[in-house]
Amino acid sequence: MPADPELPYDVELVLVSYKSAHQIGPLLDGLPEQLRVVVVDNAGDADGVRAVVEARPRGRYVDSGGGKGFAKAANLGARTSDAEFVVFGNPDSRPTWDTFAQLLADVAGDETCAASAATMVGTDGQVELGVGGWEPTVLRSLVHSAGLHKLFPRAGLYARPRPHEQLAVDWTTGACMAVRRSRFLELGGFDEQFYVYNEDMAFGRAARRAGLHEKLRTDVLVPHSAGGSGAPSLEMLRLRGASMSKYLSRHHPPLAHRLLTTALASGYAVRTAQRKVLRQDDLAAQHWAYVKGVTTGRASVAGREVVRPD
Repeated sequence: MPADPELPYDVELVLVSYKSAHQIGPLLDGLPEQLRVVVVDNAGDADGVRAVVEARPRGRYVDSGGGKGFAKAANLGARTSDAEFVVFGNPDSRPTWDTFAQLLADVAGDETCAASAATMVGTDGQVELGVGGWEPTVLRSLVHSAGLHKLFPRAGLYARPRPHEQLAVDWTTGACMAVRRSRFLELGGFDEQFYVYNEDMAFGRAARRAGLHEKLRTDVLVPHSAGGSGAPSLEMLRLRGASMSKYLSRHHPPLAHRLLTTALASGYAVRTAQRKVLRQDDLAAQHWAYVKGVTTGRASVAGREVVRPD
């Protein structure tokens, strides 16, 4: 356990868990004991995560009632907190107190900053795609779905900045994100229409409409084992596509929704064919799962439909 620093902020860490005790334990071991932590459990303590968090002096456990997804569970953590600030984190990330302090300084020192987020780094040491991004347009959707974002990194949907690169984005990931709790709730929190995916994009939209901005800290790098506690990849790829379709349906006119989903589906269909030719059947199946999600607007988790068209 590291030495406990002074905590100059009234803050609580919000973690959403689904059978993630094996990840949450090591995460909390690297954080000061006086940091308040709430774990919102979507699995009914099936893995003993309650004991892990309640072993901390300032840890509390909240049972979400099961199967609520990220947005509802994260909002529940924020609503049941009385801290001035909250930081949302992923169980499979490894931030430090210094990470949180830098993000909190941004939010505390700038009334127009709705959120400040760290840059997540994968197990390969590279910045992950999707630490932030931009509002979808037809051109951005085509660039992303065709894989051209690798050549034109600021022209797609999702950002993958270099460390310390100055980059303005429309939204940031909720994998390690600090907010002023009252402001977060005033903005509606994460949109609970989304089970997982796109709730961060929707929050960025709400912030912009209120005249606020989000800050992506490309100088604050956090190790992240993406998907360390997630569902099977095909299920999640379809869910990602369906969530994007739902976002576009909710925030764009019908014609724009059709054009955007067609652009995304077309690009991923081409990717599917390319992977088939290369006999990379696993990747082809993942791309096709996204196509099915974005075209139907439907996705299920563990046999239960969690995304359907509006």
